[in-house]
Amino acid sequence: MKLVIDARYTRITHHDGISRFTAGLIAAASELAEVTMLVNDPRQLPMLPEVPYLKVSSPTSALEPLVALQVNKLNPDVVFSPMQTMGTFGRKYPVILTLHDLIYYSHPHAPKFLPAPIRLGWFLFHQVYWPQRWLLNRADAVATVSNTTASLMRKHNLTRKHIGLVSNAPSGTFARRSETAEPKKTLLYMGSFMEYKNVETLLAGMAFLPDFELHLLSGIAEQRRSELEQQMPEGAKVIFHDGVSDQEYEKLLGECTALVTLSREEGYGLPLVEAMSMGTPVVATDMPIFREVADDAALFAAPDDPRGFAEQVRRLADHETWSRYSRLAVLRAENYSWERSARQLIELAEYASNHRAKLRGNAGKAFRSKR
Repeated sequence: MKLVIDARYTRITHHDGISRFTAGLIAAASELAEVTMLVNDPRQLPMLPEVPYLKVSSPTSALEPLVALQVNKLNPDVVFSPMQTMGTFGRKYPVILTLHDLIYYSHPHAPKFLPAPIRLGWFLFHQVYWPQRWLLNRADAVATVSNTTASLMRKHNLTRKHIGLVSNAPSGTFARRSETAEPKKTLLYMGSFMEYKNVETLLAGMAFLPDFELHLLSGIAEQRRSELEQQMPEGAKVIFHDGVSDQEYEKLLGECTALVTLSREEGYGLPLVEAMSMGTPVVATDMPIFREVADDAALFAAPDDPRGFAEQVRRLADHETWSRYSRLAVLRAENYSWERSARQLIELAEYASNHRAKLRGNAGKAFRSKR
């Protein structure tokens, strides 16, 4: 199969969620199919696997609606995009578009670092469902990363097309930590600081955990950091890392008591899987997506209950309990790998290819019947 994967959302200096998802899929899928990737900037290449590529226009350029005219020259069997916004006008190939989550229908405000016109468009787009339906219904099949999101897509009738699962997976190989070593009394949060991530409740919970440190690992804008610092309980031990390397991340995960998140909405929750793959227990929001990802391998807390969150962390202070959740975490994480995700993608690509061929066959029969 000649599979083209759109890698134009890849970051240049570091991966974000979409960028890492794309790179992981390309690496694994290239073992199963003939993969060519699309880039729009040569500086993206060091962040991606070494596979053949075609340089095309940027996904944010005015040419995006016509990008298929550039992709047609590859004569692909199927094109996969990790987003739903890829231009499809004039395409001669089956296409799979991806919707990761429906977060912004509940929290429609865009990140503050984006320009004001984009933030306004973002907000207006997520006030109604029909624009999303129009985007997704251009595809031959639609991918998403979780059954939870797939159920929500069906609930809101977001597409008439077949929805297939292409799961996220931990990047790289995280070494399993020792169950016998005493974990440090540190808690890690890996994620953005947008309001729906609910870091405020994590901070409030630290009032009940005076002997623990909370490490906030991701990069953060000065204004947002100032907002959070003003909400820190007196005496709470909170460390802002403002970004960590993959090596630092793995080291911290291998020492801490737990990875923690009380996010109100998620499409998947990759940090949970990364932590679990090492045997690091997780304390997370009690909501469907985290239940799907972690099952019984995590401890759960309500997103507005800082004391309840602290009580779950306290349970892990008992080493026997910590070891039990560490073992459960490793077993659960074995369900997620890029190899498995690549097989899911190939299966969905075969469906999209067969579906398009069937439609063309039916169209040909209809044309002949009119002659």
